[in-house]
Amino acid sequence: MLPGLTPSPDGTMLYGYVAYYSANQLDNAVGESAVPRFKLDVFATAFKVVHNWNVHVLGGTLNSNIAVPFLHERLSLPNGQFSKFGVGNASIGVLELGYEKGDWHWLYEADVLLPGASYSKAAIINVGQHNLAVAPVAAFTYLPFQGKTEISSKLQYIVNSEDVATRYHSGNEFALEYVAMQEMSRRVALGLNGYFYKQTTDDQQNGAVVGGGLRGRDFAIGPELRFKLGPHSGFALKYQRDTLVQNRPRGNAFWFQVGIPLSLGRPNR
Repeated sequence: MLPGLTPSPDGTMLYGYVAYYSANQLDNAVGESAVPRFKLDVFATAFKVVHNWNVHVLGGTLNSNIAVPFLHERLSLPNGQFSKFGVGNASIGVLELGYEKGDWHWLYEADVLLPGASYSKAAIINVGQHNLAVAPVAAFTYLPFQGKTEISSKLQYIVNSEDVATRYHSGNEFALEYVAMQEMSRRVALGLNGYFYKQTTDDQQNGAVVGGGLRGRDFAIGPELRFKLGPHSGFALKYQRDTLVQNRPRGNAFWFQVGIPLSLGRPNR
């Protein structure tokens, strides 16, 4: 929600996310089902805290954030059913610089993605990837017509390190999230949301390319309904359907997201 905005100076925002994802198909490189009787269900919740330090750096305002996800995954394969609950890949925004000019709001960020908290080399299913990653991020939000219209996007490029337990090196990943919203009333907005995901380098193990590279791709799209609770808080309901899938599950996601201020800080507008 409004990814280009940051809290007011000295302000702190809390974001909560609840998602359910279900997929009945794991596609191969040509978008065809690759595993018979495949079924994946994921229930996830995450919390993110963003703080504005009221310090000016390179013309922007310095912010920091941390996000921690918790997931329950259930996987069905021809050889059985498997499930696991755990902490996924936590994200730390070590440096975030926020800017604004008129109706435009944007930021630049450097994230560190930590390995999943629990991992077993022999397990069929694990929660999160078992490697460290870094990710440069950029996001903008455009709010014309007194903020009644929103056009936003967030871009992220994830550079993965090698999993030292298995010598498996997942390819680097590009993700572009997007949303376009229009207010229907003073508190309700309706629009479209989704993302484009593309793996840009090959998966490797012990230095050799695995399965032709296993480069994933996905374009997800769906409606979004957003409710404003106050001038600094609100929640959103989202649906996303996977399309143009390669080397990834093909399914549907349902989201509930909420943002509330822990501290309003100082007015900056």
